Amino acid sequence: MTATVEHPAATAYRRPSAVVDPGDRSVEAWVAEVAALTQPDAVVWCDGSAHEKQRLLAEMVEAGTLVRLDEGRRPGSYLARSHPSDVARVESRTFICSERQEDAGPTNNWEHPARMGAELRGVFAGAMRGRTLYVVPFSMGPLGGPISQVGVEITDSPYVVVSMHVMTRVSPRVLQLIDQGADWVPAVHSVGAPLGPLERDVPWPCNETKYIAHFPESREIWSFGSGYGGNALLGKKCFALRIASVMARDEGWLAEHMLLVRVTNPAGHRFHLAAAFPSACGKTNLAMLRPTLPGWQVETLGDDIVWMRPDDDGALRAINPEAGFFGVAPGTGPDTNPTAIATLSHDVIFTNVALTDDGDVWWEGLTPEPPAHLVDWTGRDWTPDSGRPAAHPNSRFTVAASQCPSIAPDWDDPAGVPVDAIVFGGRRATNVPLVTQALSWDHGVFLGATISSERTAAAEGTVGELRRDPFAMMPFCGYAMPDHWAHWLAVGDALAPARRPRVFQVNWFRKGADGRFLWPGFGENTRVVAWITEQVERARGQRSDVGAVRAAVGLLPAAGSLDLTGLGLTEDAVAALFDVPAEAWRREADLTEAFFEGFGGRVPVELTDQLDGLRARLANA
Repeated sequence: MTATVEHPAATAYRRPSAVVDPGDRSVEAWVAEVAALTQPDAVVWCDGSAHEKQRLLAEMVEAGTLVRLDEGRRPGSYLARSHPSDVARVESRTFICSERQEDAGPTNNWEHPARMGAELRGVFAGAMRGRTLYVVPFSMGPLGGPISQVGVEITDSPYVVVSMHVMTRVSPRVLQLIDQGADWVPAVHSVGAPLGPLERDVPWPCNETKYIAHFPESREIWSFGSGYGGNALLGKKCFALRIASVMARDEGWLAEHMLLVRVTNPAGHRFHLAAAFPSACGKTNLAMLRPTLPGWQVETLGDDIVWMRPDDDGALRAINPEAGFFGVAPGTGPDTNPTAIATLSHDVIFTNVALTDDGDVWWEGLTPEPPAHLVDWTGRDWTPDSGRPAAHPNSRFTVAASQCPSIAPDWDDPAGVPVDAIVFGGRRATNVPLVTQALSWDHGVFLGATISSERTAAAEGTVGELRRDPFAMMPFCGYAMPDHWAHWLAVGDALAPARRPRVFQVNWFRKGADGRFLWPGFGENTRVVAWITEQVERARGQRSDVGAVRAAVGLLPAAGSLDLTGLGLTEDAVAALFDVPAEAWRREADLTEAFFEGFGGRVPVELTDQLDGLRARLANA
């Protein structure tokens, strides 16, 4: 019989029983229903306390799930090694279970909710035998905030509970908000590895069969078989993007795969930028940018997800709904992102990185030269001659956002911040200028809808082929992508024209004829950010100088408006950074048309009009 443990803050809720009233939609009735299906040995209601976290960490060290790192080198930090089959999001097993297939769109895996529900009931039946069912009430965004949302995750993984402590606000107050009428998202997770009475557990239980299923109409999430972050921390991509994007569509706001920063210029004027970047396009670097221009400051508000809601004044107010960072370790180093390295000095959960002989962690890119000996992410001895990575390419760190040295003091203000600029970026060696300003909101949505990066390795496909990732949301939008673009157009129409964010596109990765990058990147990206904020001021009538010239693709920096002092760029390099080759862009327009055709006539007419406008401007170039 299932035992139940209730924390003091949850005593107002009755213990789940095997008898379920089908008319009772309370949290406790739902927990009882899931417990009856999954048959755990115990049910624990989590309270989000430091004591709870430390208890679970100690239990996982004892079980071999975590390795405690050297307290002097990395205080309060741990290393987890996942099963080699469970190292990343499983997009092929991620489903949008809308009532109608067309609502999921061609870029999502669709299954009818009734059929998926039947499959899930089959795999979840008895899935938690021999384990503890944890009830994790959590808030995305500050508790009770006007842009925040709440949910409850059921999981049988203590690794997930501790990670949710870091990535969300876990609190019994969430249950009180729900009891007072707040809408909530039910999320069920199991590693899918029940234990027999005499069966010994493994450090990282999981199942070869995996489901990450989202039900937009009922706002439910069901995840089975994986313990890895993006599949198991259901507040992150599952709730904060796939389900929240549907909620946002229905309620008139935006849930986006974006970073959020505050930029302060030497005069003390503040600007807030939300930016969407596909993977490997410089997102984390911009989120934690260290300015190289004197007098400029950049503060981090969020590194991955942004929720934006129109306010009563017609502005777009934004919050970072997460409480932590779940970042990719490889490539993160003192030269590429010193702020991230400083963030990871203590109280971090590392997953699938290498272990040093002195009890610290290492990954490719952390130091110029690797140590002479490591224990790699699979637990095997490793040397520089091993011929394999020491850390998994998708190895991660989970750390509280409050530890980031560049975090804004008011980063978790429930009211959020007004967004002044929206930035889209891709990784393009050719065609796309260093920075472009959209000609209008509709043109900005067109730029977001056509984000692309060139494939850089044969393993990804044809080298140089464009990989489309509209709004950096291709894997994360919970409904049809063209409808997402239409929603952006509608949100823009609802904003006051004077308060509507200006839209920009950046490309740090343009190359010259010799194949070398033309732009130094990293901290020097401050110069582009400065021009963006100055363009916002010009749009508001706060500057009278000319900052931009019109080109076929949008507005480009006017001569002298982008501070290039001290970079040593030649005139030819600067010209190449902003070159818009007409013939190449005509081919680009043809590729965009073909991309739009893949959506079966559902692309908003405003975006096809923008494509026509691009072609007309190219004809006159």
